[in-house]
Amino acid sequence: QNYPNPFNPSTAIPYSLGEPGRVRLAVFDVGGRLVRELVSGSQPAGPHVAVWDGRDAAGRPLGSGTYFYRLEGPALEATRSMVLVK
Repeated sequence: QNYPNPFNPSTAIPYSLGEPGRVRLAVFDVGGRLVRELVSGSQPAGPHVAVWDGRDAAGRPLGSGTYFYRLEGPALEATRSMVLVK
């Protein structure tokens, strides 16, 4: 789970890979629309942390609300909610 949650202005999303491989970590709004892709590509095994600053792919700040992140990797799949407060 990300921390802190709720957050302002940013939150950290920790994850660990048991083996190297392709990872995708993306943020979506409550309507299921892609807001921003934080990680996309191969990563080594071990612990990792991605930070989201509450902005979309164009760098625009987003409003308060619930967002979801989807993490996909080798033997890893998770969807979690996070709350941005302004």
